[in-house]
Amino acid sequence: METLLFPLLILLLFIPIFLSGRKQRRQMQETQRLQAALEVGDVVTTTSGLRGTVVDASYEDTLDLEIADGVVTTWLRAAVRDKVDTTPDDASSLTGDDVITSAPAEPTTPSLEKNTDATPTGGAASNGTAGTSTNGTAGSTDDDAQTGGTPGSRN
Repeated sequence: METLLFPLLILLLFIPIFLSGRKQRRQMQETQRLQAALEVGDVVTTTSGLRGTVVDASYEDTLDLEIADGVVTTWLRAAVRDKVDTTPDDASSLTGDDVITSAPAEPTTPSLEKNTDATPTGGAASNGTAGTSTNGTAGSTDDDAQTGGTPGSRN
C-alpha cells in the first residue's frame, strides 16, 4: 500500500499543472487568431491599455491604430489584447420613448485670477490673531513657519 502512495501523490500534483498548461495554450491560440483576423474599422485594446481603431491591417506583423482624430500610430499585432464590442448591450430594448435627452451642463473652468477678498485664504483666526502663526511671530503664517520662517517662500 505504501508503494502506491508516492506515485499516486506525484500523479495528483501533475494533473493540475497539465490542465492549467492546456488552458493557457488555448487562450494563446485564441489571442493569435484574433490578432490575425483584425480588419480595418475594428476597435481594439492593446496590452498597455490603449484603445484605438484599426486603420491599416495590410502588414503581416504590424497594424496602424488611430488613437485620436488624425493621430495614427503603428503597433505590433502581438500588442493587441482584445477586440472591443462597440454595440451597446441593451440597444435593442430601447424605443424612441425611452431615450432621455438632457442639455449638456456648461463646463466650469477654475479661475486663474488671484483672490482679492480682504480675508486671507485660511480665514481669520477667532481669537483676533489674524496673520500670526502658531509660533507667535507677527506677520508670518503657518506656511512660513513650515518653510523655515522665510516669508513668501514655498516648497
